[in-house]
Amino acid sequence: MMMAEVDTLGLQVPEDVRLKLAELELELSEGDITQKGYEKKRQRLLQPYSRAQPAKEVPSPSEPSPQTSAQRRAQRRLTREDNRYHSEIRTEAVMQALAQHNKKIPVMPLPSKRTSVNYHGQQKPRDSRQDSSSDDDSVYDEDAASRNFHRGARARDSGASSSSSFSDVGASPRQHSDRGERPHSAAYVKYQIPGNTSRQALADVMQSSRLSQHISQPPDVTNNAKSSRHADRVGRGVPSVRVAGNVGMDGDTDSPRNQGKVAAKIQQLMNTLKRPKRKPLPEYFQDDDHALEAPPADPNAPKPEGSTLTPVAGDQLVVPSGLPRNLEAALHRYGSSTYKALAVTVLDQNGKPTVNLTYGKLLSKTLKVAYHLLNKVGTKGGESPIKPGDRVALVYPNNDPISFIIGFYGCVMAAVVPVPVEVPTSRRDAGGQGVGFMLGSLNVNHALTSEACLKGLAKTASGEIVQFKGWPRLAWLSTDSMSKMPKDWQPPPKASEDVPCYVEVKEIQSRSDTYTTGKDGSTVGVTVTRNGALGHCRTLTVACNYTEGEVMVCVLDFKRDVGLWHGILCSVFNGMHVIFIPYSLMKVDPASWMKMITKYKAAVGVVKSRDMHWGLLAQKDHKDVNFSSLRFLLVADGANPWSLTSCDAFLNAFQSKGLKPESICPCASSSEALTVSVRRPGRTSSSATGRGILSMQGLSHGVVRVDTENSLTSLTLQDCGQVMPGAVMVVVKVDGPTYLCKTDEVGELCVYSNYTGVKYWGLQGITSNTFQVQPLNGDGQLAGDRLYVRTGLLGFLGPGGLVFVCGSKEGLMQISNRRHNTDDIIATVLAVEPMKFIYRGRIAVFSIEVLKDERIVIIAEQRPDCPEEESFQWMSRVLQAVDSIHQVGVYCLALVPPNYLPKTPLGGIHLHETRKKFLDGSLHPANVLMCPHTCVTNLPKPREHRPDRDVTPSAVHVGNIVQGARMAWAQGRELSMADEEGDGSKKHQFLTEILKYRAQTTPDHNLFTLLNSKHGQSGKAWPPQVQVQLSITCSQLHKRAERIGCLLMEKGRLNSGAHVALLYPPGIELIAAFYGCLYVGCVPVTIRPPHPQNVSTTLPTVKMIVEVSKSAAILTNANIVKLLRAKEAIAVVDPKAWPPVLDSDDLPKKKLTAVYKAPTPEMLCYLDFSVSTTGMLAGVKMSHAAATALCRCIKLQCEFYLSREACLCLDPYSGLGFALWSLASIYSGHHSILVPPSEVEANPAVWLTAVSQYKVRDTFCSYGVMDLCTRGLGTSTATLKAKGLNLSCVRICCVIAEERPRIQLTSSFTKLFGDLGLSYRAVSTSFGCRVNIGISFPGAACPDPTTVFVDLRALRNDRVTLVEKGSPHSLCLMESGKLLPGVKVAIANPETRGQCADSHLGEIWVSSPHNANGYFTIYGDESLHPDHFDARLATGDTQSSYARTGYLGFVRRTELTQSDGGRHDALFVVGSLDETVMLRGMRFHPIDIETSVLRSHRKICECAVFTWTNLLVVVVELDGNENEALDLVPLVTNAVVEEHYLIVGVVVVVDPGVIPINSRGEKQRMHLRDGFLADQLDPIYVAYNM
Repeated sequence: MMMAEVDTLGLQVPEDVRLKLAELELELSEGDITQKGYEKKRQRLLQPYSRAQPAKEVPSPSEPSPQTSAQRRAQRRLTREDNRYHSEIRTEAVMQALAQHNKKIPVMPLPSKRTSVNYHGQQKPRDSRQDSSSDDDSVYDEDAASRNFHRGARARDSGASSSSSFSDVGASPRQHSDRGERPHSAAYVKYQIPGNTSRQALADVMQSSRLSQHISQPPDVTNNAKSSRHADRVGRGVPSVRVAGNVGMDGDTDSPRNQGKVAAKIQQLMNTLKRPKRKPLPEYFQDDDHALEAPPADPNAPKPEGSTLTPVAGDQLVVPSGLPRNLEAALHRYGSSTYKALAVTVLDQNGKPTVNLTYGKLLSKTLKVAYHLLNKVGTKGGESPIKPGDRVALVYPNNDPISFIIGFYGCVMAAVVPVPVEVPTSRRDAGGQGVGFMLGSLNVNHALTSEACLKGLAKTASGEIVQFKGWPRLAWLSTDSMSKMPKDWQPPPKASEDVPCYVEVKEIQSRSDTYTTGKDGSTVGVTVTRNGALGHCRTLTVACNYTEGEVMVCVLDFKRDVGLWHGILCSVFNGMHVIFIPYSLMKVDPASWMKMITKYKAAVGVVKSRDMHWGLLAQKDHKDVNFSSLRFLLVADGANPWSLTSCDAFLNAFQSKGLKPESICPCASSSEALTVSVRRPGRTSSSATGRGILSMQGLSHGVVRVDTENSLTSLTLQDCGQVMPGAVMVVVKVDGPTYLCKTDEVGELCVYSNYTGVKYWGLQGITSNTFQVQPLNGDGQLAGDRLYVRTGLLGFLGPGGLVFVCGSKEGLMQISNRRHNTDDIIATVLAVEPMKFIYRGRIAVFSIEVLKDERIVIIAEQRPDCPEEESFQWMSRVLQAVDSIHQVGVYCLALVPPNYLPKTPLGGIHLHETRKKFLDGSLHPANVLMCPHTCVTNLPKPREHRPDRDVTPSAVHVGNIVQGARMAWAQGRELSMADEEGDGSKKHQFLTEILKYRAQTTPDHNLFTLLNSKHGQSGKAWPPQVQVQLSITCSQLHKRAERIGCLLMEKGRLNSGAHVALLYPPGIELIAAFYGCLYVGCVPVTIRPPHPQNVSTTLPTVKMIVEVSKSAAILTNANIVKLLRAKEAIAVVDPKAWPPVLDSDDLPKKKLTAVYKAPTPEMLCYLDFSVSTTGMLAGVKMSHAAATALCRCIKLQCEFYLSREACLCLDPYSGLGFALWSLASIYSGHHSILVPPSEVEANPAVWLTAVSQYKVRDTFCSYGVMDLCTRGLGTSTATLKAKGLNLSCVRICCVIAEERPRIQLTSSFTKLFGDLGLSYRAVSTSFGCRVNIGISFPGAACPDPTTVFVDLRALRNDRVTLVEKGSPHSLCLMESGKLLPGVKVAIANPETRGQCADSHLGEIWVSSPHNANGYFTIYGDESLHPDHFDARLATGDTQSSYARTGYLGFVRRTELTQSDGGRHDALFVVGSLDETVMLRGMRFHPIDIETSVLRSHRKICECAVFTWTNLLVVVVELDGNENEALDLVPLVTNAVVEEHYLIVGVVVVVDPGVIPINSRGEKQRMHLRDGFLADQLDPIYVAYNM
């Protein structure tokens, strides 16, 4: 049947060509292709089959009727308002602009997207084309979408069951073959720089991104031992190896041509950004509130030059004498005198006028409704009666105007105020809650509806109508089933004509926050009085020349605006016959309204330009159309600038069918001012109409300027008629006071008349601002005593009182002091060949405020068959077109799946809901393109280092002295021998001697107890009662160490001084092995063992540390020996490559003859290897003297002695964690209760249960353990309390860390477990680093931790500015413990080495007896030692030797008193120098940016930032479905720009657990960067911001 309709000009063509021709005709009927393009493509299809005949012009084929198109498809698109923006001139201008741009714009990098993120239409193109009309009316299958988008939620693992940090790991290319992942790079495992990039290039980038470039970094000898999430978890990580130049590890430099595709895309992005929108200003940072002022006004901008506009009055209103005195009188007149005359006719779905209503029936049914309302409602028990003046909701469907007009006039007869609203449905119609709130504020208790509508409403199981969200409880009344009234009943007389006649509900949908009369998205009720309704009918009757008996064809919604005023009010007032065309019929037969005009010889048509456009496309029906009877074709949306094209095209097509040019009459309307203007029908004089070609640039500055017709940036406007009879109009400025505009200035139109609305119901505040406007002259004096009403329309008045409208306040966006209209932007978007990519009628344009300026956001619904790459190219062309035509950048362009945008009840885009979803991150776009580099041009001036203005450290020092500033230094209490009187171990200088002493003096004293929880997962006993896995006394540990020493001597044949790698899980075996090494003079190196479930990832790291530390043997247990010889391990590391492996489970029974004693305490005791937060592994040398001094400081600070107990739950392989686990108990003799962090991963309650069970006073943990407890026990505190868990015994709960204190985590932990007795004073932090593993530590007699608030803006400029709590840009910092005894710190400028003053930011330098002795390197290179471990201040204390920590911080003297009576000096750690990034000349700490990113969206569970080639890259972990990934891109970009004045270059969305974290809970950002550049992350989405 469809094939028969395709005109092939008599040619024999195959069926596939016929299908293509039918599809082509369908595109033409939908407006997705121009007539010219249609003819070209059609001729190309038919050319191979044409006969050999003389060439002649092929006549344009007739188009298929839209009725037949609808029969071929199940549904049509609900709304197609794209025609109102269509303009051939705009299309040509856009194409010309794009042609110019294509010559000079670099290609933008295509975003990377995981295949599963593409919604079903993107995965492969469809053969059957789906048009824009097919999807919009269908209900979106949310369940199917959820199934399509849903992925298995991979929970954030915490250790034992971890796989790998990135997607491609280990040596097995098909390790994750079930996920279809790419095979890993073999070279990546062999210690190559990730990303196949040049080692030197990587070094250069790292060098440029470091804070203090003159400071040599610790030797970067290997990667992290393992990347772990939270506690001691094995991360899902590749061994991201970072090899320093002095480590010979296959270090061949790769050529630049071998760069990975991620690095290539970043380079492509850099090339794209090489055209800056403005020249950066190399000046100093301005630390004040004016740094982000809006851009200054353009001095070359056009300014209004005309005289001040005077109020323009319309013609005098001469009311004909025969008109009814009011609406009721009109109804009585026509219902009695011409009772058989038709009042309303409604077409059915077949286009037949089968449903009619005469004036006699209208009158009788109206009186019946009025009688029922006043006399029958409220007679039943519990139901409130209706009195005159009460408000009643009218809830009728859009295809039932007869029931509506009966209900409406029934309310008018009864003096009840009707409130027409849309039918509430259970579909995704937005705004229903606002309507319900409006009904509640109107005190509506009853709703009138039809019987059919009442049956269709959603009902409960008991049959009652459901309570719609936000709606008040209503009594539903059907106007079809009301009882008869007494014959002699008449409605009561009206007390006054100034009472409300009806309330029109309006939703405020502003495109920006700048121009709103109320809250964006709020619903208001415009009140029209009885006098106003009567005056409006009279004015429209005079202006439109309405007469009795005329036929009107109305296509508009009869419940509001123009459809209500003309189709319901004026028609009855004048006794006219109205033929209503339901909108559902218009979707099937767009020419139905033209047929009705022809059939009924209608004189009046009320349409929109959309209907004219659709009528043009229904060319098969044109031959039967006759417009000779039509005298008045009212174009309701004539105020839209783009209606001109539809009007001209319609006139050209139908002038030969009797359509007169003077009969097309555009009008302008407003919910508040009602009819603003209308072109008078029948006027043919030259002054009756007008049009102008205006400059869009001038309009953006609010000035009217004439432009040339062929200009790319011109806008052609037609008039909307003259000022209404009896009305007066003025134009006032949009911003600020209501000053009158000049004659050539664009402003808001305001109307004074006797028919406008009078107020927003119940909103007196915005009522006075809208309905009671008094214009001001230039001198500020009132321009008269009239009160005008704002129309919300922007325009100007032309000659002869012609009204020109160029936009609306709802669609206005002010960007960089220029105004842009959303309709103009939409028109430009639609000119960029949209038919292949998006649905033309489903585009939302609005603005959001970012960095104190509005930014344009464009959201469109993408066609399901649009390929990813082509849609991205189309988005790029849209950006270029908008920039060329409007000279403004688009901040964000997003495409959503079909039918995704929120809808209004009539099917249009609900703009406020769309904007809200975008800002909330719940829009779920399919494609996003952010352009912050282009749009955000008001960033603070970048800070530039000026070497010519450098100030010497001596000058700064003198300045501090002159100002009386205290120099920044602090120290712990003095060490003295008297502190340890009575302890026999004080005479020993070596830990081995102390252990031997304790084994002799207190052999049965319990030193260590290892706990575990085997019932944690059974569910029977929760919280678990911890049990002892192993306990060891002084004597047992001494004997065990001796036997291990014998093993090293006999089987290992090791000499004193040999390095031994210790591979043990956290426990007592590790401690015994450590002292076994010391007993025979070997140097132990503690290394985290490979994880059994992730050998391929973690084993290469173990191998590298063994090689770097030059270990002569490996000491471990039987389980790990077995693991090293497993097949998976052999595939990674050749067993022959290991040094001798010794099994400590097979010990000799011989006794060690003598314990080795080092000749001097300064000799090497052990090597401490640790991974820094920059991903660099550095080993430091700890001497016997330093180890003993550290233990002594800890003993004095915490007051440890034999009867004390401490509970440890931290990583025991490096730093202060190792010292507490293995050293402190030996020196102090206290009992250490050991809880491996892996036990906390299995059951978060085991650590706190052990603390409570043993009544421990001092406990130490890592941030990972604290986070696990906070997350895992957040809802279990009541259960724990009921089980008797009590933390009131805790005096010190210290977090062992090498970073800035995490205040949010510690505060959450304190608040959560405060109910269990945990004191807020107990929780504190410590601080240590590579050069000194224990700098500060909480003490038993120390003051409470101090917190300060600093200005984040000053901090990024290397300054400390203290502010009050709650101040803008404030950052809370907590003191990092108290300085240990004997420790002295100074704050120094890292570049000049001059000592800083109190509360000044600088590098923390430390001097103490337990400083490390230096870095351990393979070749024994000591070049870094003087700079790092023996640094001298240039000013201040120049004699002392300090070690440089590489951390920024400051010292502040507080009012607190120390134990020695002096004032307390608090040390605040801000962050690592190596970690900071330099952008825009300022120093940023990643943790601050990450905190902002985490707050931006609730589905971000973790994030990390790093830089690459001066681009800021943000990696976020999505804790949700993959279809939510693209929601994060705009929000992350907004948050970083708003809070840090930085533009994000790349946003990477990954699965939970991808960001590598070391055993201390610190993010390994450089490893993450290496994995990203090597394309190892398997990201869900990668967005490259333009």
